[in-house]
Amino acid sequence: MKTETPPPVPPAAVRRLRLTNFRSYADLDLDLDAAPVALFGENGAGKTNLLEALSFLAPGRGLRSAGADGVALKQDGVVAPEWAVFAEADTLEGGYRLGVGARGTARRETRIDGEPAAQNALARLLPMIWLTPAQDRLFAGPRADRLKFFDRLVHAADPAHGDAAGAYEKSRVRRQRLLDEGGQDPAWLGAIEVEMAGHGVAMAAARLDALIRLQGEIDRRPEGVFPQADLALDGAVEADLADGMTAAEAEDRFLLALRDGRRRDGAAGRTLTRGPHRTELLARHRGKDQPAGDCSTGEQKALILTLALAQARALGQQWGVAPLLLLDEACAHLDATRREGLAAEILASGSQAWLTGVERVLFDPFGPAIQYYEVRGGKVCPA
Repeated sequence: MKTETPPPVPPAAVRRLRLTNFRSYADLDLDLDAAPVALFGENGAGKTNLLEALSFLAPGRGLRSAGADGVALKQDGVVAPEWAVFAEADTLEGGYRLGVGARGTARRETRIDGEPAAQNALARLLPMIWLTPAQDRLFAGPRADRLKFFDRLVHAADPAHGDAAGAYEKSRVRRQRLLDEGGQDPAWLGAIEVEMAGHGVAMAAARLDALIRLQGEIDRRPEGVFPQADLALDGAVEADLADGMTAAEAEDRFLLALRDGRRRDGAAGRTLTRGPHRTELLARHRGKDQPAGDCSTGEQKALILTLALAQARALGQQWGVAPLLLLDEACAHLDATRREGLAAEILASGSQAWLTGVERVLFDPFGPAIQYYEVRGGKVCPA
């Protein structure tokens, strides 16, 4: 039976990108269309810096996790007093002017059409997915890295997930601080645990919803050059919800576990009680019936691309707009067949994908359907 492919949806796309004192760019101004973008040039030319700048148009610390205080231009040992990223973009709600920046060591500021805005407002306007070479062996690395990767996919589908995750982490830190001090105020400790339970269940529910959509999108398409994956979440709260508990019942159970675990968590100096912070993303290579972590580096990279591309398609159907894709060195270590498959998937998704690579030839499968830019010595030129 032939699988029907939904028609492409319009992309969330950056039409103009301007950088001021960001990494290697003192002043950059690019005008673009909504097609994918190929950035090619030697290692160290500044290609990833462009993707990082775009990633600051999403909540968080960017694809390098550098934060606002680590990206200002440095010349002759002098750090620029301020930096800014500005974009004119087609978004979920039409055309907007988006800006982020910071002065000195101050916190990052966000503006939408010139007005101050919360970071999560960007996620609601410009859904975004990114991959970096550091994720090529994600499934063989630390559990926390896999959870962070998956939570970013969830956040792209449900911007409120970031709020819940941030509030949960703040409550968890406050609870641990009280336990480290001896937990002498049970009433205050209990109030914090109630907050933790509420935010934790909200996180788990968003993860389960995203996993169902993502797995459904993976299953809907037959295996091609990118392998199919079977995904699961190994987490106590997620398991309770998957077993049919209501949110209220899951909160009560998690709250009881937190109370029962006070002494152990206090003695350990960390939250050993199983909550959303300890959830594991499990993945198997379906064709090989093998845990993803046991697959080769190339197979793991292909599986990561499977997840990212499937999530892009799922988001397109969910929101009616294709997310921005930032793919740093995605073509590296892919053979010609997979490079052709990647181009076909991106063009079918409708996404404005930004891809980096050392040589222009890596992007030949896109033909004229991609915008070519050469990056050299802090300059970005149409090619």
